[in-house]
Amino acid sequence: MSSALDTDIAVDTDTARGLDVAIDADTAHDPDAATGPAAPSGTSTPTAAATGGAPAVRRAAAATARLRRAGRRLPSLLRKAATRSAAIVALLLLWEAAPQLGLVDRTFLPPFSEVAGAWWELAADGQLADNTGASLARSFSGFGLAVAVAVPLGLLIGWYRPVAELLDPLLEVFRNTAALALLPVFVLLLGIGETSKIAIVVYACTWPILLNTISAVRNVDPTLLRLARSMDLSAPRLFQKVILPASVPVVFTGIRLAGAASILVLVAAEMIGAKAGLGYLINASQYNFAIPQMYAGIITISAIGVAFNQVLVTAERRLSSWRVPAVG
Repeated sequence: MSSALDTDIAVDTDTARGLDVAIDADTAHDPDAATGPAAPSGTSTPTAAATGGAPAVRRAAAATARLRRAGRRLPSLLRKAATRSAAIVALLLLWEAAPQLGLVDRTFLPPFSEVAGAWWELAADGQLADNTGASLARSFSGFGLAVAVAVPLGLLIGWYRPVAELLDPLLEVFRNTAALALLPVFVLLLGIGETSKIAIVVYACTWPILLNTISAVRNVDPTLLRLARSMDLSAPRLFQKVILPASVPVVFTGIRLAGAASILVLVAAEMIGAKAGLGYLINASQYNFAIPQMYAGIITISAIGVAFNQVLVTAERRLSSWRVPAVG
């Protein structure tokens, strides 16, 4: 009896030892079992913090990429700017050198340095700003009125054949009549005040815009029209979705021509009975034999024309951004 009891105790002891060995082995393979339960999922860890900063890292990488692209484009932009300005720089150098070397009489063509000094004096005492402001107010007023009238009228004439047939003879008469030839008529009818000057600008600007708008509507790609009609577009939708977008480039060509005409014609108009304006400044400088001031006014007109044209080019690009640039 005692021997059987001893045998059972020995077996139990061996079983306990085997259990202890198994527990130790499991602990060695799974360290988390010895350290306790895992931390709750909501607990913040360094890895989660790093993940939260990922958008900022991506933004920094995108900014760095943009800077690298800009750096790669900078040499080509500088070369392009140098190419575009080379002719202007050469002209100014020739202008400076010719009077200095006695190739021309400096009384009638002073060096560019003297003209630049006169321009700075006019700008410093406020004369340039006053005369430029007066000219721009007249020019922009006439130009804006011409755009507001000529673009809708051109769209109407180009879209509706009966209107075109009715007005074509009248258009042919006035398009071949120079604006400056009618300047005395405008002065006689409207006086020598602001009205006649703005009116002559409106007349000069209307025809380039009107004729280019008519041409733009009439020369829309027939394939586009056929495709639009195959989709059963109504006439107003066809005009809005096809005719207008396709006409923008040619219309803006007329607007740019009108922008140049608005300044050139105004200068001539300001030489008659005006008391302010760049045309008045040029004319008064000529009478007073202030030749550098006269050239300063001419340079100002040229700069305004270039700046105005660039504004119109930018507007054209934005309004016709749908166009695919030509290859080659």
